[in-house]
Amino acid sequence: MRSRTRSEAGRGSGPPDESLVSTIDHRVGFHETDAMGIVHHSNYLRFCEQARVQWLEDHDQPYTAYIDLGLHFAVTGVQLEYLRPARFDDRLRVSTWLEAVRGASLRMGYRITRDDELLVTGATEHAAVDEEGRVRRIPRERREKLKQRLG
Repeated sequence: MRSRTRSEAGRGSGPPDESLVSTIDHRVGFHETDAMGIVHHSNYLRFCEQARVQWLEDHDQPYTAYIDLGLHFAVTGVQLEYLRPARFDDRLRVSTWLEAVRGASLRMGYRITRDDELLVTGATEHAAVDEEGRVRRIPRERREKLKQRLG
């Protein structure tokens, strides 16, 4: 895994130039492919989740610190555009950045590439919720820190 900052986004759909970007590398396992031999579409969400957790650790605080506060970020929306398929044993690079912070929600952007080829772009929306699943505001200090990380 490696973290990139600022304008290392590359070409194609990606983060604004001033965004803080985290990137993870993922080698596609056989179990992640479908009967056609390509990565099943649902697995890209797992790749995004891994990158999102890494972004929080790199640029905010570990996700476990939110858990210690009694908060989780529940997925409330997903938008992925599949441009090219990935296959077993491909080496993927998953990049993510923060796109928006509101009182009780976040939006993260993603790019998934193989070498220099753009495979998937997308975004996820998240609501901060407590242990019972009730929407809660992101604590002010955390929210302000996150806003400083916007591009």
